[in-house]
Amino acid sequence: MQFGHPDTAATAWVLVSSAMVLLMTPALAFFYGGMVRAKGVLNMMMMCMSATAVVWVLWLVFGYSAAFGDDVGGGLLGDPTQFFGLRHMFGVNAAGETPVIGGIPALVFVTFQAGFAMVTVALIAGAVADRMRFIPWVIFAGLWATLVYFPVAHWVFAPGGWILHHLKAIDFAGGTAVEINSGAAGLAMALVLGKRYGWPREAMRPHNLPSVMLGAGLLWFGWFGFNAGSALKADGTAALVLANTLGAGAVSMASWLVVERIRHGKPTSFGAASGVVAGLVAITPSCAAVSPFGALLIGLVAGAVSSWAVEVKFKFGYDDSLDVVGVHLVGGVVGTLMIGMVATKSATGMSTGRAVDGLFYGGGFEQLGRQAVAVLAVLLYSFIVTTIIGLVLKTAMQLRAHSHHESGGLDDAEHAETAYEFTGTRGGGLIGS
Repeated sequence: MQFGHPDTAATAWVLVSSAMVLLMTPALAFFYGGMVRAKGVLNMMMMCMSATAVVWVLWLVFGYSAAFGDDVGGGLLGDPTQFFGLRHMFGVNAAGETPVIGGIPALVFVTFQAGFAMVTVALIAGAVADRMRFIPWVIFAGLWATLVYFPVAHWVFAPGGWILHHLKAIDFAGGTAVEINSGAAGLAMALVLGKRYGWPREAMRPHNLPSVMLGAGLLWFGWFGFNAGSALKADGTAALVLANTLGAGAVSMASWLVVERIRHGKPTSFGAASGVVAGLVAITPSCAAVSPFGALLIGLVAGAVSSWAVEVKFKFGYDDSLDVVGVHLVGGVVGTLMIGMVATKSATGMSTGRAVDGLFYGGGFEQLGRQAVAVLAVLLYSFIVTTIIGLVLKTAMQLRAHSHHESGGLDDAEHAETAYEFTGTRGGGLIGS
């Protein structure tokens, strides 16, 4: 562990960015909560929020060390005991210096990266909405973070990780580790659990579109910290990332709405919110590798492709309740692969020190090939290991809610609560009194 005097400006920026990233998990709870039916909104929000507690405990004990500790397995895993309990990550030496990472206090970096892990776990909840019991979900969240997220984070983010160090694929803020990882896991769990009762015969429409729009807005705000904060400095790279994150989200929203208008006749608020998120997903890996114009191209493609992809589940018959596959898996693949097409040396040299031109800038197919290997590796690992976790839990406990609980709503069955209490007067008394 390196000791030094932190850069106060960089520290202030990453402190703010950390708070923004931590906001993304409750923002996702509003986003997902508005998408489900009224009888399951609290359960959906609880699944998201519980990820904060589960992941932080594991992160503090061994998760950070497994993700960012010294490599012990050929780029596959960090030493889970190196920073056990976050030892060596705080304190002051004889020279008055503190542990630092990238010029900021080590604990600030630890907390910043914990937010990534939390929201990645929470994203999976959208694929299993309305049918997975809460306690099994909490157990699943802990197992998945340990067996899937921590190793993949090491591959992608740690200096010794094989995707970053050996493959030299570019993923600035988590298109593989966060988006493809959660999307593949969501698909696996949707298949393990099976379809919701009545799907797709019954309409299962969002019960609160203002909540969806609020969640999307808060996610967009948090995403500036998620992406630009990954620069770990308030510098030119952070400025480029900020502009690219704004541009991709905005153009993706427009692209989604155009496709929606052509295919279904009306642009919707639900489509606008989904389009924003699709663009943000796609720009996450590429935000420091492309120009602002390249970010617009990525947003354009992501919005259009994801707008189409969310309906693929009806063709293939898998019930991905809140389109984790169509938005996060597909958007992550689009953004990660398009680095190999529209990356420019003027951007990648700033962020990684390794200047790379994509195919459209005369760089050939080499970087595109690296990106494709990273996509396939994370997708397959996450899908296979998640399927195993899901099947083991399904054998060991009741993973799915009883049919009558699912019909009546998991808010009451799992939490003994309802999101909305409607009262009125009838003959001088309260209805239901």
